[in-house]
Formats: sequence, structure tokens, C-alpha cells
Amino acid sequence: MTDLNAVKAQQQKTWASGDFAMIAWNTVFPGELLCEAVELRAGQKVLDVATGSGNAALSAARRGCEATGIDYVPALIDRARERAAVERLPARFETGDCEEIPFPDESFDAVLSVYGSMFAPNQEKAAQELLRVCRRGGRIGMANWTPDGFWGQTFRLVGKYLPPPEGLRPPPEWGTEKRLGELFRGGTSSIRIAKRSALFRYRDSGHWIEVFRTYFGPIIRTLEVLDEKRRGEFLEELDSMLNRFNRSGDDTLMVSADYLEVVMTKK
Repeated sequence: MTDLNAVKAQQQKTWASGDFAMIAWNTVFPGELLCEAVELRAGQKVLDVATGSGNAALSAARRGCEATGIDYVPALIDRARERAAVERLPARFETGDCEEIPFPDESFDAVLSVYGSMFAPNQEKAAQELLRVCRRGGRIGMANWTPDGFWGQTFRLVGKYLPPPEGLRPPPEWGTEKRLGELFRGGTSSIRIAKRSALFRYRDSGHWIEVFRTYFGPIIRTLEVLDEKRRGEFLEELDSMLNRFNRSGDDTLMVSADYLEVVMTKK
């Protein structure tokens, strides 16, 4: 049996390396779209699970909501608080685990997670926690990378060079209707799914690699673990994939990363 607590501890260490806030600005727009998709109302209590540097929570606060964000990386919570202070938004941020959300049952009108809960080692527990803290009739909104999109393929490449623990289900399964049905079966009265794409704009593939090997935990850890030969092979495959997903039409890089925008109503 895989020790999921050990997996989580390693994940936490990985996401805390580098500076994920320098990457997360790429996904501000999907968080804004998700807030519109769940049709937030001013005054609603909203929780952003695995908030990172606070994107979706801040988006909810801009709409007059009573917004809270949690993440298990304290440094990211500090960054989210800094952003809220600069924007003068009343969002609240606390350290917390998406598998053990530190709030009572039915505490929130809407619960959001943008590329967050999908990385939990215990997928079933993470899904049940999203349901638990949402009130009856409330909305759960998610953005999840798809298996065949850029990020699904990137994490598959990382897994080729740094195999995950045996029995651990791939996070991009959350980006499939089948897995969502399994995880949330019986807990929702409706589910609406739209396929969308997030764009990552860089000068070229070399620029993307430079930024992500400096700031993005999963890439940092992979390069740390590999020997020189394997590191070169990994970077070569990564560069090739970046150019395969490039939609710029010129000599710059515009990577199109597919994800599912999911809106569920809790029973």
C-alpha cells in the first residue's frame, strides 16, 4: 500500500520549492471565468481550496463575496495575503489541507478549486471534502487539467522520468467526465462541464523552460533528481512538447493548455 501521507509530505515540499506565485499569474483568467460560471452573488461565503497565491479567492472578493482561501504551503498563503492587502480586498487566507478542510460542514455557499484539489493523493477524500463544506444547493466550481492537454502531457512526461508511487492515480483524471462522475456520484444534483483552454505566453520554448525550472516545483524537483544525461533528455522532450502545443503562429510561444471548467450543484 502506498503511504499517502508520505506522498503528501513530498508534494508539499515540491510545491513549496521555487516560487509558484511567479507561475500562478498565468491562471488568473481561468479563476475569473470560474467565478462567472458559478454565478457568484455579493455577500456569499466562498472558499478557494488549494488557493496557491490566492487567484480565485481574490476574484471572488472582487465580486463582493466573503472570500477565504486555503493552501498547505504557508509561503503561498503569505503571498496571497500580500496581494489582498495591495488590492485592498477583504479576502482571508489560512493554511489548510484540501483533504482535511478546516471548516465545519456546509460553511460555504460556493467552493472553488482551480488546478488545486486535483493534485490530492487521496482523490476520493478531496472530493468529499469539497462536498462537505458546501451548503445544500450551493455550487462547487473547478478547473481541472485534461489528460490529453498540455499539462496532462507534461505531468505524464515528468512521470516518465520520475515515476509516481505505485497505485497513485494521475491528477489529470479529474479532467475527465468519467472520473468526475466517480468522485462526486450521489453528492450533486447537477453538473455542467465546459472544455476551455488556458494560454501561457512566453518569448519562446527556451524562455518557458528558464522560468519554470526556476520557479515551478515539479520541474525543479525532476531536474534535481535526474543525472546529467537524463536531465538533458527530459529537457529535450519538454522543449519538443512545448513547440508541439504552440499556437502562436510566429516565433514566440503561446501554449494552449486544455482544462475542464466544472460547475456542480450540491444535493
